Amino acid sequence: MNNNDLCRLLIEDFLKTCWPCLTILVERLSGFREEKSGKAVSLFKFRNGQKVSSTFDGSYFFLRGSVEYSNPQLTLEEVQGIIGARMLETCGNHFINHGLHTPDAADIAEICEALKKPSEGPIVAFLLNTDEIEADRYSMNPLRESIVASGQSAFPVAYVKTDHLKIDQEFVRKYEGKLISKQEVELISRQLNCCRGSYMDFVDSVKYAQMEELSKTFGMDLSLYTLRMPLTTLQAEAKDGLLHYIISGVHRDYKSVSQAYNCMGRSMTSRTTLLTVPHSKKGYGSKRAARGKIHFADTKLESVSVTYQTTQLYPNEIDSNDVSIAKADDRFTIKGAQLTDYSFSETPSSPQFFLYSLASPEDAALWHGIGAFAAPKLLQSYTAIRHSIRDGKLLKDLTERYGVKTDVPLQFNLKPESMWRHPIHGNIDASIGCVENPAELARRGMKLEYLSAFR
Repeated sequence: MNNNDLCRLLIEDFLKTCWPCLTILVERLSGFREEKSGKAVSLFKFRNGQKVSSTFDGSYFFLRGSVEYSNPQLTLEEVQGIIGARMLETCGNHFINHGLHTPDAADIAEICEALKKPSEGPIVAFLLNTDEIEADRYSMNPLRESIVASGQSAFPVAYVKTDHLKIDQEFVRKYEGKLISKQEVELISRQLNCCRGSYMDFVDSVKYAQMEELSKTFGMDLSLYTLRMPLTTLQAEAKDGLLHYIISGVHRDYKSVSQAYNCMGRSMTSRTTLLTVPHSKKGYGSKRAARGKIHFADTKLESVSVTYQTTQLYPNEIDSNDVSIAKADDRFTIKGAQLTDYSFSETPSSPQFFLYSLASPEDAALWHGIGAFAAPKLLQSYTAIRHSIRDGKLLKDLTERYGVKTDVPLQFNLKPESMWRHPIHGNIDASIGCVENPAELARRGMKLEYLSAFR
């Protein structure tokens, strides 16, 4: 089966099984085109190993996907998400131009042809890659031993350097064909030798090289643009920037913190959940390795105490006993004023996703297996804070000051029961290189659902 056949196979199935998602997307976009205005959005991609940036004005409809910095190799979950976002984007652009109607052979041919080229149309799919996670969060990084040995296992990936990283041969022997392939190990080794120290640039260079190969395999351009958040955004912002304002605003007083806790479905009794996790001067920033406590003097935020301690992270799907680890040891306290009048350069920290996602340009999002592989609570807090802002309970002048829309973006999901799995081992965290015949994946189709409960 050639690449044109794979593309057609996926599109024909997609138009049958995902038509409700397309209908909702096109209907939302019809109203959106009348009202949209916003600030420019800068995104990047790697092309021939070089980072290339592009700026999009506020007239576009942004569809958010994601891949992880916790592993350099592309997993089946990530590949399915990229292809799903690309097809949702391209089919949406097609039917916004031609009107919603029962697709025929001409539609399918036109969509397949459009998929071969970079996106053209009002919908732009992009990857929001979180840069505050650990480098081996899910016990599937072939550099794992050196990540720990170099003292970087509890660092946010934004701080990780590649200088002392190398392939863990024991990992390769144990997981070859299950989590990673020999060809991917060779690609990772090559990119590691020619990168300039930045772990995130290294990971992106590997994944984009794989995206370019997969574009040939599936007959569609899969090199989507990327946005790194939240640390890259915070580092680039001035003190009066959007994320700085959000962090300051939710820490303003007891009422603000309480309202943010309410969005997360948390009680204020213990106040051990930090809305933003201050980084250690030793470089630690792992949210899982951090323990905290928020202290008040009456209604004023007095201080936040933080303890970093060695903590287990998560196992991979092949060996549930092989749990990755974040090694850390530090204890400190920061003053409340460092958060109520926030400056990232003075107090670097990692805000919770439901807060920093407000700065994402997304008008729609594609999640990976909400309900089985991703937590509904994350999406609930993401939705709740937008309702809270809209109702004037939190960050009251956010929209006026920064033009942030508080409407809940459309929420789509890769159906958990239909996610792509390794044909033998059954895991979604297998690398794409572990699947000898990609046609096996294409035959499973692309099953998306609209999450109507989160509006």
